[in-house]
Amino acid sequence: MPFGLIDPAVHQDPDACDAWRTLRDSHPVSWCEAEGDRPGFWVITRYQDIAAVYRDTARLSSEQGNMLDTLLTGGDSAGGRMLVVTDPPRHSAVRKVLQGAFSARAMAQVADSVRTATRDLVAAVVDAGGGDFVADVAAQIPLMAICELLDVPPADRALMLDLTMAAMGADGTAEAAEAAADAQEDILLYYAGLLPGRREFPGGDVVSLLANGEAGGKPLSDAEVLLNCYNIIIGGDETTRLSSAGAVLALIDHPEQWQRLREDEGLLDSAVEEVLRWTTPVTHLGRTATTDLTLRGCDIAAGDIVTLWNTSANRDPDVFADPYRFDVSRTPNRHLTLGHGPHFCLGGPLARVELRVMLAELRNQVGGLELAGPVERIRSSFLTGVSRLPIRCTAAGPTASSS
Repeated sequence: MPFGLIDPAVHQDPDACDAWRTLRDSHPVSWCEAEGDRPGFWVITRYQDIAAVYRDTARLSSEQGNMLDTLLTGGDSAGGRMLVVTDPPRHSAVRKVLQGAFSARAMAQVADSVRTATRDLVAAVVDAGGGDFVADVAAQIPLMAICELLDVPPADRALMLDLTMAAMGADGTAEAAEAAADAQEDILLYYAGLLPGRREFPGGDVVSLLANGEAGGKPLSDAEVLLNCYNIIIGGDETTRLSSAGAVLALIDHPEQWQRLREDEGLLDSAVEEVLRWTTPVTHLGRTATTDLTLRGCDIAAGDIVTLWNTSANRDPDVFADPYRFDVSRTPNRHLTLGHGPHFCLGGPLARVELRVMLAELRNQVGGLELAGPVERIRSSFLTGVSRLPIRCTAAGPTASSS
């Protein structure tokens, strides 16, 4: 193994070395040796293999956890109760409870609120001549959208932002791990406080759907409701925030692509998919083998941890022409950023709405766009992206049209 995948520092700039290329070319299925009291694990790096594993829920389970850190330290206590760490058929039954909240009709309603909020946020940055795009825009949009779906009162949304960032902020230090655990508990306690009211006076929000929904003919337990609220707020906030900030950084780093997007509104949809591929905010997902199996001649034993590296799959030249080129017109673009198979991201349509609206408002309102200081990246082995993005910008000229 050419580099330590459990080291958060490795993932701060995943394209800084040729390690993924080396693994794809020479060792597409490789074994990472145990370290100390942590078990070894399999590393899968080619797109086709990863897609196949995502589909194979019968032999590769999510219920022990889907994050490497969790899998290496004994598994996920939410297994079988939180959607992302639940296998079919229970996964399908719980997912059905939630699907109405993420329907095309629901997304259209959320899009109106997202568009209004994003227009105002971008306008404020333009009026100021710049700012920290993460704090001023990227962190605000997904939080507002998810809080609308969960019907979190506006007065509590700043608290939700602080808690979600802390909950996913473990950087390998004991202090960060303790802060993350505290934030996770606070999020669960917050939704526990909402639960009685949503059962007595249900609405169309996600909390109400979960609180009053049934899976397999039985109501969801309180633990299932709270864990899935936690899953939705974390998954919907963190990944879209990182993709949004990564989009702006990519457009600054590739000014010719920024110019193309400004001149052609028709590129918005393909630009959204390219941003998702390029940023790949979730570096990997994990599975546990439930039976012995063989992949590319490697014998994987029942109980082995198997990690699927999206950061590598989304740069696989067997699937993406010139994969290390950012191209807002790239089609087709079958990236794995939102997953694949039964666990395809439930909030994928929302993420696409948010990114499209943000890119549309950028091209409508912003002309000049450049860095105004050093970029800071998060430290995590599970997430990758920008935590601070100081920019300077000027108002758009006549080349940008409304969308």
